[in-house]
Amino acid sequence: MEPARPRPAALANVVDLAEARDRAASRAAPVAEPGKQAQFEGLVAVLGGYLKPADIERVAQAFAFSEAAHQGQMRASGEEYITHPLAVAAICASWKLDAQAILAALLHDVVEDTGVTKEHVAQRFGAPVAELVDGVSKLDRIEFQSQEDAQAENFRKMLLAMARDVRVMLVKLADRLHNMRTLSALKSPKRRRIARETLEIHAPIAHRLGLNQVYRELQDLSLANLYPHRFAVISKAVRSARGNRREGIGKILETIQRALPEAGINAQVYGREKHLYGIYRKMVEKRLTFSQVLDIYGFRVVVPDVASCYLALGALHSLYKPVPGKFKDYIAIPKVNGYQSLHTTLIGPYGTPVEMQIRTAEMHRIAEAGVAAHWLYKSDDASISEVQKKTHKWLQSLLDIQSNSRDPAEFLEHVKVDLFPDEVYVFTPKGRIMALPRGATAVDFAYMVHTDVGDQTVAAKINGEPMPLRTELKNGDLVEIITSPGSQPNPGWLGFVRTGKARAHIRHYMKTVKYEESVGLGQRLLGQALRSLGVAAGEIDSQRWERVVRDAGAKSRQDLYADIGLGKRLAAVVARKLAPAQPAESVVGDGRAEARNVPVTIRGADGMAVQLARCCRPIPGDPIIGHISKGQGLVIHTHDCKTIAKSRRKEPDNWVDVDWDPEPDKHFNVGIRALVTNGRGILAKVAAEITAADTNITNVHTEDDETGNYAIMEFAIDVADRAHLARVMRSLRRLQEVVRINRVK
Repeated sequence: MEPARPRPAALANVVDLAEARDRAASRAAPVAEPGKQAQFEGLVAVLGGYLKPADIERVAQAFAFSEAAHQGQMRASGEEYITHPLAVAAICASWKLDAQAILAALLHDVVEDTGVTKEHVAQRFGAPVAELVDGVSKLDRIEFQSQEDAQAENFRKMLLAMARDVRVMLVKLADRLHNMRTLSALKSPKRRRIARETLEIHAPIAHRLGLNQVYRELQDLSLANLYPHRFAVISKAVRSARGNRREGIGKILETIQRALPEAGINAQVYGREKHLYGIYRKMVEKRLTFSQVLDIYGFRVVVPDVASCYLALGALHSLYKPVPGKFKDYIAIPKVNGYQSLHTTLIGPYGTPVEMQIRTAEMHRIAEAGVAAHWLYKSDDASISEVQKKTHKWLQSLLDIQSNSRDPAEFLEHVKVDLFPDEVYVFTPKGRIMALPRGATAVDFAYMVHTDVGDQTVAAKINGEPMPLRTELKNGDLVEIITSPGSQPNPGWLGFVRTGKARAHIRHYMKTVKYEESVGLGQRLLGQALRSLGVAAGEIDSQRWERVVRDAGAKSRQDLYADIGLGKRLAAVVARKLAPAQPAESVVGDGRAEARNVPVTIRGADGMAVQLARCCRPIPGDPIIGHISKGQGLVIHTHDCKTIAKSRRKEPDNWVDVDWDPEPDKHFNVGIRALVTNGRGILAKVAAEITAADTNITNVHTEDDETGNYAIMEFAIDVADRAHLARVMRSLRRLQEVVRINRVK
């Protein structure tokens, strides 16, 4: 057999890194952990490099405590359970986390999976460690309506614990990383569920915290468990391509290593291979075959200082032609997770695009360790403190979103939006740079500046020009928000805002306003129901009120009113419980029978608790009736609305008498249809007549009939009441061209 030839030195680091990538990816296959004693000794060896002996003694105590608590428990792979906490602690130790975090890693499952309590952990190892363990623990003992609810509540608790102490998430990510490395012991459906959850939540959080190595490995392991066949095919293709492209990569590497010192730049150059999930995602998003994904390999150039980054960029551009539009300066404008680097794509000697990343050593350690760099390097350098500031700002935004999103699923939805921030960088009028997710609008920008600015937004200028609030922002836009003290959030904004903060604040406003309106409506509906029983609300004693509120499961009388206004409870049922038992004749003969059927008054601008039905579009003057619709409040229909006939027979208790206020405080939208003779200028003539009747046209639609001699025109117009509509229709009938006109319902 021919002896193996030594690899060229220039290729060594490229191939070594590529093979290391293969070994990391292969962790999706079963991994045999070393024995628990060997694991512990390895952990102590790493900790000895940066912890005090007293701290290592506490770690030994935590290991003994965790081993005893998990005694007899086994993992799905058949290994003793203690091997898992030891592996999690080892990952945390590789990030040089402090002693409390290492203790929490060893104890992270004792509260969840054994009889040990949080208080017991606090007594033995201190309150800070107990809080970390509690933050990592799941909520399996609480009953939820569904698996989705459990997952949402679990992440809500975990993220809020992280907002108080980011070490919670670092331990949790180490826990998930080890579980993903050993996932093959589980059955396929569970593997896929955990892998999808990791891809949707844990990997983006790792990226958001700047833990790029963890981020890439979690993505690759998720791909291996979600789509094992695709993963195997891409892995094989990468290995083949590695050999095919070795000569070209080696030539580029040698050229760079020779050219940079000649330009007076002291640099270290590393080969870099795109991770498998990145290749897969590019193939899916751009619909490419593997052979069309050319930038599988790249290079990382590490230089002493920032000035050398730009000098190296110039030297590389003089060697190979840069690809237009592929240069990004993340040094001048860092990513939201603190990442800094220069990115450029060059055309190599064989026409293959090669990506270059140029950064300083400090930028490199932050790019790999992210927020963990705070523990990894005890340094006061400005770049690390900036990462900490940005992380703290994001964590504070989680608390802000939580305060406006009590529903766990809604909270998770808001946070997911912020975990995929393909960033856009825009400027305030004072020149401050702000990072927003791609697709963010002027309203998102307003809420990012300040909650009060977002709530009071009325208009926006982008690059000096007035633009709609729904306009998507682009890199480099200068955004100015115009506010008004009396302005309030518009529910319609939910249709286009992109950030979790904006969405949470708008929804919070809607819920608050709707609650207040529902309380008022519920009070009116209950008053009407009581009057129908011949009872005045003021006659009911407080003890009866308290009993009815308690029996209904409401927290207060206000909540009971709100439930009635939202249609969750029927006013008639509550009224019967509140009304004191009386002989029938006393109710009839006490002079109050005339007040029994006093209708609820509708003003027209009653807010979100009262809605006008779209099917019949009632306006003042129409005979109307109200339907209590669960979750929507009171929906107003005309008496002759065809869509409600069946419901009125089947659910009589859900219908209440309503009447218009004598002085409505708004205009109402109504539809009219006109058949006119076809001719030039007829649309303008009809529209002018409508406008002359002091009416605003909100929409118009026209079409020719089958003969072409006539046209059908449909207008949506705003009128004050039925009399106003009649005046508009009379004025239109005076036109010779109008053959027929009627109201559209």
